[in-house]
Amino acid sequence: MAAPLPVLFVSHGAPTFALEPGLVGPQLKALGQQLWGVQAVLVVSPHWVTGSDVRVMTTPMPETIHDFGGFPQALYALQYPAPGAPVLAAQAAALLREAGFEAETDDKRGFDHGAWVPLRHLYPAANIPVFQVSMPRSLDTRRAVSLGQALSPLRDSGVLIVGSGCLTHNLHEFRQRATGYAPYAVAFAQWVREAVADGDMGRLIEYRKLAPHAEWAHPTEEHFLPLLVALGAAGDRAATAVIDGGITYGVISMDAYVLGEAA
Repeated sequence: MAAPLPVLFVSHGAPTFALEPGLVGPQLKALGQQLWGVQAVLVVSPHWVTGSDVRVMTTPMPETIHDFGGFPQALYALQYPAPGAPVLAAQAAALLREAGFEAETDDKRGFDHGAWVPLRHLYPAANIPVFQVSMPRSLDTRRAVSLGQALSPLRDSGVLIVGSGCLTHNLHEFRQRATGYAPYAVAFAQWVREAVADGDMGRLIEYRKLAPHAEWAHPTEEHFLPLLVALGAAGDRAATAVIDGGITYGVISMDAYVLGEAA
């Protein structure tokens, strides 16, 4: 029996990543060409946060949402016309309910930029079906791991699970357009890299208390939680490969992780 697909965590960075691939874009494209048996991509993005329940996209042909402002006009013309995956999405909703989550389907939701920006590099032809799973507003690190664990069986059906967030995400610092690498961003990203390599889920769950400059790197948690979802989906002691993405705008770590048996 073939090993299940790996799980990815990608830092989608600023929307300009769609046009500025930097270090990580070509590596994601190469990775997409190496992954075999992918029937659909499931993305958990911080740009779809719902109320008390989890929402699962069952839209047959999702639109491309330009959910940002103040960026170059060329970004607003970009489209990512991948089809949805309603049947697999319905299976995801069923798995979530079995795990104790309140889960509903949404047949109108489109792709937010947390999904389509990194997917433009991973699968530029937009020929792989894609669907998204939301994060409930009450999600914390432990529940994020549980969310990933609930979705993990989809890997056996050819679903590539992608947590899309940012390893560091301080919008105030980003707007300052810092020059050079902010020491706090470097230190936090390195701490995360070591904790993931060690497979130390406990440390990562308690990152707010244990990681250097955690609240500076993440004034709010929504961009860090997709990493915990990905780790939960990958399982305990999953092998890890790091895609070094460097740091953009001085403060946004673009590191990505390939997790699981196939890493």
